[in-house]
Amino acid sequence: MTDTITTPETARAPRAAVLDEAHLGDIRGALGTIKLDDTAPRKGLSAKLKTLLAIVGPGLIVMVGDNDAGAFDTYGNAGQNYGTSLLWTLLLLVPVLYVNQEMVLRLGAVTGVGHARLILERFGKFWGAFSVIDLFLLNALTIVTEFIGVTLAVGYLGLPKTLSVLVAAAVVIAAATTGSFRRFERTAILLCVGSLLLIPIYFMIHPSTGTMVHDFVVPGMPHDSKLSDVMLLIIAIVGTTVAPWQLFFQQSYVIDKRITPRFMKYE
Repeated sequence: MTDTITTPETARAPRAAVLDEAHLGDIRGALGTIKLDDTAPRKGLSAKLKTLLAIVGPGLIVMVGDNDAGAFDTYGNAGQNYGTSLLWTLLLLVPVLYVNQEMVLRLGAVTGVGHARLILERFGKFWGAFSVIDLFLLNALTIVTEFIGVTLAVGYLGLPKTLSVLVAAAVVIAAATTGSFRRFERTAILLCVGSLLLIPIYFMIHPSTGTMVHDFVVPGMPHDSKLSDVMLLIIAIVGTTVAPWQLFFQQSYVIDKRITPRFMKYE
């Protein structure tokens, strides 16, 4: 038996995160695979594109996933009531979203553990529990808004609301419990592609490009509007654009997909 000598240097050494067996192995993305022993440098456009296709997923799904029922309702109200005059709020939120997504990507890829665990280890049990309970409550409310969106959509189509909600719930549960990570990611990316339907809507509405650009870069308040109503809507825009689930989900997703620091620039 060999005794271990503890020095001040080893005592201060940070603990390295150790991934369990479930997080080791090939990266099997929706659009490609990277083998565990594939350490070759990515040279040439073709090799880089294949790597990108295999890695893409967490950041894209989180970015598009926030365009949910609550977001559509909030943005729809902003456009219906005030036109494009509140577009400048998105200009302020884009850097926040970028920093959030890059932060959790780096935390997940480097440490190999989830967001909640990092909070628990760094700030203690109280803040760890607070973050998880807060996340649970906000996610529960978010799910409620999603099913409200389902009822509004099927009501517009003339379909039975109760049955439609049950079918939607069954689809969501099935997608999350199939046991196939690749199948889940392919389904999620397919739903992301569905967001491209907003492009023809843009051309159908044909807003003034000059007005949009001006309202996007020049902050201003709508004319002849009640200040309290406008401020409440701005708060809603911020709340529906920056959400806690994004941080927890993306960081866990990065780990589950086995993305390491080597592939951070692709993610």
